Amino acid sequence: MSQVSHCPTCGGTSKIKEKDGKIIYQAVQDDEAFKKVAQLKKVIEKLKGEIKTLEKELRDLKSK
Repeated sequence: MSQVSHCPTCGGTSKIKEKDGKIIYQAVQDDEAFKKVAQLKKVIEKLKGEIKTLEKELRDLKSK
């Protein structure tokens, strides 16, 4: 998942990528797309928590 930050040159919202040790800023043109990316990141974090809970429950069931 790409990281989103403000470009130091133009101050616009941009995706950050690192390639060959250099940081590359790619502009995010659409505010709606930016909001959707943030929303998806939240959902993914929530699902990661649920997965950890289910993995723990599965381990507990297997150990019985």
